[in-house]
Amino acid sequence: MSVRKIITYPHPLLRKKSSDVRNLNGSIMKVVNDLVETMYASPHGIGISAPQIGEGLRIILVDVTRNLHYKRANHGKLIIINPKVVEAQGEKVTREGCMSVPDFVAFVKRPRIVVVRGWIPEGKEVEIEAKNLEAVALQHEIDHLNGVLFIDRITSLSELIPRNSLGKKP
Repeated sequence: MSVRKIITYPHPLLRKKSSDVRNLNGSIMKVVNDLVETMYASPHGIGISAPQIGEGLRIILVDVTRNLHYKRANHGKLIIINPKVVEAQGEKVTREGCMSVPDFVAFVKRPRIVVVRGWIPEGKEVEIEAKNLEAVALQHEIDHLNGVLFIDRITSLSELIPRNSLGKKP
């Protein structure tokens, strides 16, 4: 297990569709463990995908309990292999940031509730219903697996907010 360097925009791997995981073998488990180590080494990350650590595989990790406002009412640490959104409803606008686009955040509109289906590392298929920030984080990470960044979900670059300006008064 090791903490890996986060790939940042405009690295080409961030724009490629990731490959399905076909076998849960030792090399896949190393990627899973490296995702865990890398995300928890970051002070604010609530989600990470395999492409962000240089692996073009359909694996994500989400844990919104790292956000002080979401300690409850979520599933805790979710590692999902070959995840896909199978149902979505509602609408929510949330400020999103990304470890691969470290200098900016933006307000992004997404479904408020999603059902995600995939596999956990233990080899069991799961279906997870998530709401609010957890739903947003799952969608954000699944987007990474399809070569989509949160900056693709805004209508203009003028909607980007420099991260270092957050909390500063004009």
